[in-house]
Amino acid sequence: MSVKQERVAQIILKDVTDIIQFSLKDPNVGFVTITDVQVTNDYSYATIYVSFLGKEERKQAGLKALNRAKGFIRSELGKRLSIRKVPDLIFKLDDSLEKGERIESIISKINNEA
Repeated sequence: MSVKQERVAQIILKDVTDIIQFSLKDPNVGFVTITDVQVTNDYSYATIYVSFLGKEERKQAGLKALNRAKGFIRSELGKRLSIRKVPDLIFKLDDSLEKGERIESIISKINNEA
């Protein structure tokens, strides 16, 4: 990813976090953390990786709420960004924390057996 893409991704991360936290009124979103943003080369798509606090049903409900609010978030983002084309937003669940915890538990289990 180029430096400009990385900078735009970080600006999108900050702005979308602010929009969700202060402007979005949907209670189904709950406690959400944006872990990463990846922007395509032509800035037409921004994949936003999110993590939710709670069980799997809670995560799915939060992801559906974000997808319902995608248009509102994109329009608010357009007001804040100074680039010509506001990227389409794609929300994806970030399961890297769960994978990391699983790997950590396997390693500790192996260390306890040895």
